[in-house]
Amino acid sequence: MMPNSQMNHPNKRKTWLKVVLILIILVALSVVVYFLPPVHDRLSWRLANLRAQIGYFFNPPEELIFSPEQQAEMEAIVNRTLTAIAPPTEMPPQVTPTVTDDFQPSPTATLTLTPTITPTPIPGSVNLSGVRHEYQKMNNCGPATLAMALSYWDWGGDQQDTRLWLRPHPEDRNVMPYEMVNAVFNHTDLAALVRWGGDEEILKQFIAAGFPVIIERDMGDVRPNEDWTGHFGVITGYDDSRGRFILQDSYVMANYPLAYEDLNRYWRAFNYVYLVIYPPERETEVRTILGPQSDEVYNHQQAANKAEDEIAMLEGRDLFFAWFNYGTSLVNLGDFVAAAQAYDFAYNEIYPTIPSEARPWRMVWYQTGPYFAYYHTGRYQDVINLADLTLSVTGVREIEETWVWRGRAKLALGDQAGAIEDFYTALNYHPGWDVAIIELQNLGITP
Repeated sequence: MMPNSQMNHPNKRKTWLKVVLILIILVALSVVVYFLPPVHDRLSWRLANLRAQIGYFFNPPEELIFSPEQQAEMEAIVNRTLTAIAPPTEMPPQVTPTVTDDFQPSPTATLTLTPTITPTPIPGSVNLSGVRHEYQKMNNCGPATLAMALSYWDWGGDQQDTRLWLRPHPEDRNVMPYEMVNAVFNHTDLAALVRWGGDEEILKQFIAAGFPVIIERDMGDVRPNEDWTGHFGVITGYDDSRGRFILQDSYVMANYPLAYEDLNRYWRAFNYVYLVIYPPERETEVRTILGPQSDEVYNHQQAANKAEDEIAMLEGRDLFFAWFNYGTSLVNLGDFVAAAQAYDFAYNEIYPTIPSEARPWRMVWYQTGPYFAYYHTGRYQDVINLADLTLSVTGVREIEETWVWRGRAKLALGDQAGAIEDFYTALNYHPGWDVAIIELQNLGITP
C-alpha cells in the first residue's frame, strides 16, 4: 500500500498547476482590461507616476545639477564671431570681449522702449461664457486647453482631435506654444499669435474685448508639494473686487479662481507667455490691444526688460526664473552670446542655491532656449550634456526637442551616425514632425 505522502503528491502538483494557470489567466485579463480606452485613460497616468516615483526615489532628479562647462571658451567664440561677421575688405575691429571667465551679471536693455499706450478703460469684472470645459487625459493638458479655447469660437472638436495635431505619439510629454499657433492656422479657420512678458493688464484688456487667453504656468497653486511641473490654462474672466482671474483648467476644474498675485508668481516660470486665438477678420482689434507689442521684436525686448527688472528684486527660485527668462528673451532677439551668459549664471550661480525639493528640474521639457544659446555659440558639448542630463534626470525619453538638439550638436561635432539616430528618435516620438524630417533630409535621408 502506498504511503499517504506519495498519494498526495500528484494532487498537490495538480493544485499548483491550477493556481498558476488561474494566475496567468488573471494577468492576461488584467492586461486586456487595462488597455480598454476608458480604463487606460484613468489608470495609465497613475502607473506612469508610480514608475517615475520609484525611479526618482533611487535617483532623485532634483539633486542633479546641470553645470555649463564651456564658459572658458566664450572669449574665443566671441572673437571668432566678430571675425566672421566683419566685412572681408576690412581688418577685424579691435573689441574687448564682453564675455569673460569672471562674468558679472549686469543685464542691460539693447533698445530704448517708447512709452506704452494708455490702455482703454475696461470694466472691473468680466466673465466670458462659451468655453466648453474638458478634463485632460494623460499628459494632455496642451491639447485639452487648446480644445477649450477653440470651443469659444464654436469649433466642434475635443482634445482627442487636438492631441492628434499636437502630440500624435500618446506619450509625448509636452506641447510648445508655437505648436498651438501652427495647429490653429493649419487645422481651423481661425488665427492665433503668441507673445511674452505679459501682465495682468494685457490679460484683462483681451478678456474685456471678448478674447479668452491661453497662458502657461507652473502648477504650484494646485500641486504645491509635488515635483515642479508646467501647465496650460484658458483665462476667461477676472474680478478686480476679488483680485482674481477665472481659468478653465483641464486638471483642476471649470471656472477655477486664481488670485492675481498667485498667477503672476506661477506665470513667471514661463516668461509670462500668452496666446490669443481670434477670427482673422478681428486681427486689427487684436493688434490694437497689443499696441506696440504687436511687433515681435518690441515684445521680446519688453520681455527682456521685465526680466531685467525682476533680476534686481527677486531671490531664490524666482531669481532663477528671472535669469532664465532674460536668456530666453535674448535668444528670441538673436543675441545668443548674451543669452548663453544669462543661462550660465542661472545654472551655475542660482540653481544650486535653490532647496533641492523646489528645483524646477523639468525646465527644458518646456523651454529650449538654452539649447539655442549654447548651439549658436558653438558650445555643442554643453548642448549634449544638457540633453543627456534631461533624459537621465527625468527618466523620460518622449521629449522630441531634446533629441533634435542633441542630434544637431552631435552632427556639429562630426558624429553623423549618432545625429541620424537622434533625429529618428525624435521623429518616433513625434510622427510627422517637420523639424526632425528636415534635419534628416538635409543629410540626404528620406524618412
